[in-house]
Amino acid sequence: MNYWEGMVLGVVQGLTEFLPISSSGHLVVAESLLDLKTPGVVVEVTLHVATLLAVVWVYQGRIVELVVGAFRRDRSAWRAVALLVLATAPAAFVGVLLADLFERAFESLAAVGVSFVITGTILWSTKWVSNGVRTPHPGVSGALAIGIAQALAIFPGISRSGSTVAVAMWLRVEPVRAAEFSFMLAIPAIAGAAVLQLPDLAAGVGGVGSGPLALAFVASLVSGIAAIKLLIALLRAQTFHFFAPYLWVLGVLTTAWALTR
Repeated sequence: MNYWEGMVLGVVQGLTEFLPISSSGHLVVAESLLDLKTPGVVVEVTLHVATLLAVVWVYQGRIVELVVGAFRRDRSAWRAVALLVLATAPAAFVGVLLADLFERAFESLAAVGVSFVITGTILWSTKWVSNGVRTPHPGVSGALAIGIAQALAIFPGISRSGSTVAVAMWLRVEPVRAAEFSFMLAIPAIAGAAVLQLPDLAAGVGGVGSGPLALAFVASLVSGIAAIKLLIALLRAQTFHFFAPYLWVLGVLTTAWALTR
């Protein structure tokens, strides 16, 4: 991987991780366009760690609030932490149990194309979520449902932020707070994936090059922060479902390209 490829992959990861269009799916497409074969998952995990830091940067106030509240035995803080733990469980279970299946899914460009179409449909469904009384956080069953959505989003092309925010919105969670829950939920998910792949990271850095990898990391971090703030603005403007047509077109083109290669 050269510096140009590292920058492109970093920007793609940062923007698509938090915009509801699937970072993993876009990385598969970008790598195919660049004819880039990354050694194992080293690049993907490195970029995900960068976006993890983007979440921490944007939501540092909320994170500190929860940590301080937990130490002070604040009931609302413990409830918020418990809901995040509950929502993390499905992805942790499925990710470990079906790791090989998900690894193979990254090799199928046609499957990514179909997944783009599915994500677009999920986003479009939020168009019919009526306005009215909203809750600032999901309940126990709601957190579990959001966690299941996150587990399914391990498949490339299924947007993690898109599916989790959409489910939260259907559960009557206020849109901006739904995004906050989704992004906070990304912290243990991304950190857990990075820990599981540490052996691959250690073995693969030399094959990628530390310079291009560092540039990709910085590009992903900066674009990730920008993407989070953009998504929050779009949710406030009630334009979350506007990403659906883009994903439908991308899904059809990706599938057609895969079938003609």
